[in-house]
Order: sequence, then C-alpha cells, then structure tokens
Amino acid sequence: MRSLDEYNASICVSALNIRTKKEPPAFTVSHRVMLALTLVLLPSVAAAQSPTDFQNAMRKLWTDRVIWTRSLIVGAAAELPDKEVTSQRLGQNQTDIGNAFAAYYGQETGGKLTALLKSNALIATDLVSAMKAGDAETADSLRKSWRANGEEITNFLHAANTKYWAVATLRTVMHTHLDQTYLEATHRLRGDYAADVRDFDAIEHHVLAMADILSNGIMAQFPEKFGGRKARTARAHP
Repeated sequence: MRSLDEYNASICVSALNIRTKKEPPAFTVSHRVMLALTLVLLPSVAAAQSPTDFQNAMRKLWTDRVIWTRSLIVGAAAELPDKEVTSQRLGQNQTDIGNAFAAYYGQETGGKLTALLKSNALIATDLVSAMKAGDAETADSLRKSWRANGEEITNFLHAANTKYWAVATLRTVMHTHLDQTYLEATHRLRGDYAADVRDFDAIEHHVLAMADILSNGIMAQFPEKFGGRKARTARAHP
C-alpha cells in the first residue's frame, strides 16, 4: 500500500467560496433568496459535506491564487491600470485560504497563514516590477526573500500537521510553485508568449496537486469531520 506522501505526490485536480454567517439586520425577502442561492451554489471549504466537496473547494482556492497572480504579472508586463484591483482580489484569495485553514486549526493559525501568503504575494509583485525595470540586483534580493518566505510557509504548515504534511514534501511543492511562477514572469516580460502559456499550464497542473496534498492531510488529520472515525489510542488492560 502506498503511503499518504506517495499518494499525494501522484495526484492532481477544482470549487469554493465563503459562507456568510450573519445577515444584515434589514434583509429583504429578495436578499434572503439570493443569499440562500449563494450558500447552495458556493459551498465553503469549512462546510464541505464530503471529501470530494472539500477537495474541490481546496483546489479552487489554490487555482484562484495562481490565476490572480498571473493577472498581476500580465498587467505589470503590459503596464495595465488594473494593478490595484487585481492586487486586492489576490489579497482576498489569501484571506479565503486562511479562513479555510482556520476552520480546522483555529483563527490564529488561519490569520498567520493569510499574513504569510499576503507577504509572499507582495514580494512577488515587487520582484516582477524589478525584473521589468531591469534591476537585476534588486530582483535577485527579492527572489531570495521570496524563497525565504516560501520556506516560512512550509515550516508553518508542517508544524500544524506534522504527521501528514512531511516537511520535505511541502518544501518541494512550495519551491516548485515559486520557481514556476518566476519562469512564467520571465517569459511574459521577454514577450515569449508561447513559453509563458506553457508555463501556466505547468503551474495549474502543479498547484492542483499541491492543493490535494493539503486537503488529503487535513482529511487524514480530522477524519471525523469527513465521515470517518478519529483513531483512538489503545489502552492497556489492567
């Protein structure tokens, strides 16, 4: 039988959003209907009713991350005026990911993960700007900071689930994720669009596998939340 790490390494591939917990005090009937439809059509990670729903929700979160990161890269390369709104949307995605983890590890852990991911995105934005400006020295320094942040995310996640998220596995998938994004930005800025498209195909494929590693680890750590039974420590007979 394959270990969880081996299974995680062999997988790849998508759905999500956040469930509103309180209604505004002056909700109209139409508002209530729209809210009900939203909650039905957009299940949250925390409210996933099955392992498949949960896995798809986690895939959607991480796919959104690479999509909005790509939007930032494309916008920066073409000097589009959408940097602020795209950055805000990417920031919301980092919050969504943190909230998904908070449902299992608590608000403090979720908030810390959001902060780490937002730092990662900010460094990436500055890195792309330095690359576009041809400032090799600044770009090199930022890339080192970016990888250091990736290492911090790796260690943080491993500490939350040491049994099912092996640090070596997390480090490999995180560094691959960053290296792929760097290559994507390099090709886009050079105008090598064919390579840029191939890069994003690889990024999307990889991040789906990365999301599966994370969702598998959570389901293994909290089986009772997904229809399974929590393992009990055997007691010695008197």
